[in-house]
Amino acid sequence: MRDQIEALLAAAVSELTANGTLPADLSPRIQLDRPRDKSHGDFACNLAMMLAKPAKQNPRALAEAIIAALPVNTVIAKAEIAGPGFINFTVDSHQLIAQLENAWQDEHLGVAVATKPQTVVIDYSSPNLAKEMHVGHLRSTIIGDAVARTLRLQGHQVIAQNHVGDWGTQFGMLLAHMEDEMRDQNSARLQLSDLETFYKAAKKRFDEEEGFADRARTLVVKLQSGDSHCQQLWQEFIDTSLEHCQEVYDRLGVGLTRSDVMAESAYNDDLPQIIEDLRAKGLLVEDQGAQCVFLDEFKGKEDEPLPIIVQKKDGGFLYATTDLAAVRYRTQELKADRVIYVVDARQSLHFDQIFTLSAKAGYVSNQVRMEHLGFGMVLGKDGRPYKSRDGGVTKLADLLNEAERRALELIAGKGSDLTASEQADVARVVGIASVKYADLSKNRTSDYMFDWDTMLSFEGNTAPYLLYACTRVKSLFQKAQLSLRDVQGEIQLATEQDEALANKLARFPEVVATVGNKGMPHFLCGYMFELAGAFSSFYEACPILNSEDEALRNSRLKLAALTARTLETGLGLLGIETLERM
Repeated sequence: MRDQIEALLAAAVSELTANGTLPADLSPRIQLDRPRDKSHGDFACNLAMMLAKPAKQNPRALAEAIIAALPVNTVIAKAEIAGPGFINFTVDSHQLIAQLENAWQDEHLGVAVATKPQTVVIDYSSPNLAKEMHVGHLRSTIIGDAVARTLRLQGHQVIAQNHVGDWGTQFGMLLAHMEDEMRDQNSARLQLSDLETFYKAAKKRFDEEEGFADRARTLVVKLQSGDSHCQQLWQEFIDTSLEHCQEVYDRLGVGLTRSDVMAESAYNDDLPQIIEDLRAKGLLVEDQGAQCVFLDEFKGKEDEPLPIIVQKKDGGFLYATTDLAAVRYRTQELKADRVIYVVDARQSLHFDQIFTLSAKAGYVSNQVRMEHLGFGMVLGKDGRPYKSRDGGVTKLADLLNEAERRALELIAGKGSDLTASEQADVARVVGIASVKYADLSKNRTSDYMFDWDTMLSFEGNTAPYLLYACTRVKSLFQKAQLSLRDVQGEIQLATEQDEALANKLARFPEVVATVGNKGMPHFLCGYMFELAGAFSSFYEACPILNSEDEALRNSRLKLAALTARTLETGLGLLGIETLERM
């Protein structure tokens, strides 16, 4: 309905331009908002206020002219002027019912499939394969997964790229330590539980042991030159690390697999060509022996140019070089229309530089949309980056174990009639969902405080609350011995609560479109929390199974079923399982 009303407003603007009410050179951006106060209608716009000054008219008078110029339609029941010139629209109830009936028939609940599907490459998770995944990898992994799921629902071809760090000086250090471990233990296979310890031991030797650092650097050169022995040891380490990552992804319900891994090392052979491309474009400058690019768009505090170093004095390459090779691969080989990087907000300057340089190098055309979806940090209650009890970085596997343990304790404490195995399964779903939802429900651009008590609460905008809301709706159908698809009859909006729930359900496609466009999963979380609240009010005020009017009973069952399907679909977009019982 939003699109329909925006189209009607566009037609009104064209009419007013044609009759001279509006200047011919205007091309306003028409945007509708959802008022917080229902008394202000279903949609509101400030179009008249935007156009009043260039049209040299009073905003309220122009708003009247816009309303008068709206084409005859069956969408808008009422259009009113409010305040200094806002226009509030109330949607015709028949249109609302028609939209919900269409959603009922549609597997995707009315979410529009893109008429021109895009190829969207999403770079997310991207752990370094020198350590176990830790809490710092959580946000990129689950935000990227939620955005990928949303875009796929909209019909886009989504290509996940897990740009893992598997190259560089640290691997020489690890290989040197691995050689010694093999000599002592006669085994190259690392135990996952020892991965962190192994890295720390290697780093300590690199920093303190005489000759170890030189040996590590030699092994890096041999590795990068294709030495078979080094390649074999390196591959053993990479395989072990990736197995650990996959275990975490599977527990989180994230769709990444080994086939989505496109590691730094995959671009190794392309890096010299990147240097040649930049040189051919006249972009390279040698500075203190290093090959750099200086862009006028990026200056320091004293207005000094900021270098993008693409090759060190010793001939080694840097992250910027690899990222340029990745951009070229994604746009030229994968034919991406849109490339999304879900990476810590502190890397914003780096990606601004890479995107700008990629365009100047000819790797990206104006038709390709390049985006950095930056996110804030996970903080502890002390306001500092979240740490384990011993002050170290919290392993992601340990965090998930703790979430499941706390969830099981919570469920057992409520006196559930579930069996022990059922309680364990519910605890698994609730625990993982709570960790994910606590993160995804926050604006990704902000830091957020990690709080076990809040995230596992059955009150407020939390996973347990929404999971319970889902089971509450399903219990209606279990009691009626019906499936969610068994309801017959048409939707009626007999009361204020019926209409409020219907209006909330009708917003789902809009919210999905916003998440897909802006990469902001918290909009979906906020919507589902509001939907659950609307259903609660509806459930308390409106008789459903006890309704004496069969048509009204079926209507309300259909609204309830749409609520359950919408909550399940929304949680599914976040990669969260739902439950039949809690």
